[in-house]
Amino acid sequence: MNLPTPSVEYGLLSPMLIVIGAAIAGVLVEAFVPRERRYIVQVLLSLAGLVGAFVAVVQLARGLHGAVGHLAVVGAVAIDAPTLFLQATILVVGVLGILLIAERRIPAEDASESENAVGGLDSFTPQASAAVGSVAEKAATKAGVMQTEVFPLTLFAIAGMLIFPAADDLLAMFVALEVLSLPLYLMCGLARRRRLLSQEAALKYFLLGAFSSAFFLYGAAMLYGYAGTLSLNGIADAIHANTGKASLALIGVSLVLVGLLFKVGAAPFHSWIPDVYQGAPTPVTAFMAAATKIAAFGALLRIFYVAVPEIRADWRPVLWAIAILTMVVGTVTAISQSDVKRMLAYSAVAHTGFILTGVIALNESGLSATLFYLFAYGFSTVGAFAVVGLIRDRAGEEETTLARWAGLGRRYPIVGIVFALFLLAFAGIPLTSGFVSKFAVFKAAGEGGAIPLVIVGVIASAVAAYFYVRVIVLMFFTDPPEDAPIVVVPSIFTTAVITITAAVTFALGALPQPVLDLTNISNQFLR
Repeated sequence: MNLPTPSVEYGLLSPMLIVIGAAIAGVLVEAFVPRERRYIVQVLLSLAGLVGAFVAVVQLARGLHGAVGHLAVVGAVAIDAPTLFLQATILVVGVLGILLIAERRIPAEDASESENAVGGLDSFTPQASAAVGSVAEKAATKAGVMQTEVFPLTLFAIAGMLIFPAADDLLAMFVALEVLSLPLYLMCGLARRRRLLSQEAALKYFLLGAFSSAFFLYGAAMLYGYAGTLSLNGIADAIHANTGKASLALIGVSLVLVGLLFKVGAAPFHSWIPDVYQGAPTPVTAFMAAATKIAAFGALLRIFYVAVPEIRADWRPVLWAIAILTMVVGTVTAISQSDVKRMLAYSAVAHTGFILTGVIALNESGLSATLFYLFAYGFSTVGAFAVVGLIRDRAGEEETTLARWAGLGRRYPIVGIVFALFLLAFAGIPLTSGFVSKFAVFKAAGEGGAIPLVIVGVIASAVAAYFYVRVIVLMFFTDPPEDAPIVVVPSIFTTAVITITAAVTFALGALPQPVLDLTNISNQFLR
């Protein structure tokens, strides 16, 4: 049997290769660079890798010259306009995530403490391999050991996220799924405080993620049995020619859909979201909540728009039910939450339902609206969790109990106003990015004939506004408790993240047209 020699178009793959190269270099830094220098080297290396990859994405976008796109690695990877838009968004969110992860500020008044970081903003345990509460862990904390392995782990996750929406066959998509998931499983267990909760979150994420990957792989096998190929275009051709058993194709699509819906956090596959978001280090939560959703929705869009659009009559009713269930479960459950991170987690579930309305539209407007929603939601989510990471009790623990946030906006007006801006964006209030995002996806869904789904989405948005406004009222119109939490002043890293995300959230609400124009020219997949 003669197998063709695969051709690797390195130029088309340059964004992914740059990030992977930076991640491998980060591993070598951990092995050979002295411990006291690793932090600054890892930060600079990570930022340089992501910026270099972003420049490569821009160059590829400029090089399309009106073409729909190009296939690479024997058709395994598609470089088209939606891919490049999603990759650019992931890289920008990745830079913001690296800046949050790089936050290690220790206030001057705490610098002389024996724990060396109590009250500071270092969210990562100094020695993840040590047992919780062990002598080794306490010694590492007392010595001021700094966690730097998280940087190459983040880069490996970003590399997988870049490949995920670009994968044009199911095998490449599965490999990308594992490459982005495995580092996240580890990163969720690296919290400096509440170590057992963090490790529990990592274990839950790993076990449920393994199940979802198994569903995806089994679905890919079913589709291979139906079409005789793992290529998305090949599956589309087989469906068009009606060459196999339709039941086999439907079972395969259903199983692949389970794996992807787990990653985007759609009900009833959302059970990992609140526990993982709460237990993971807050910078990891911010990065994961935004970037993973962007990458997973990119893969979901490619499946539905490229591989199985001709059997939409079979999968659209199921996706309707999932979208409605996701919006209802996320909205109703968020109302009863007493923890800020869990409230934002269920808010993320509800937003998954809103984004699914754009996917269901299955038209160019739906694709454009979904891309815009993912872009806007990514910035708002990173900013919201960045603010949450600043609120600490007197012992330096993150204060996420909602009742303890009473009067926070009166005591720290700037922090209160910025967090209120993100909440209003999540609620879809005009002059924020959330309003434009929801309007775009609902309009596209209406054009696609999903008017009942739009009605449910509007009602869910109105109900969701209640728990967002409740937090704003709590911060500005309620007396603070005794021994109220404080806002730890961050370094330039976190300050830059919050400033950028707040500015983008407001700018996309006041002047969204440039990004809308960009999504409108990025609404055609290579087929």
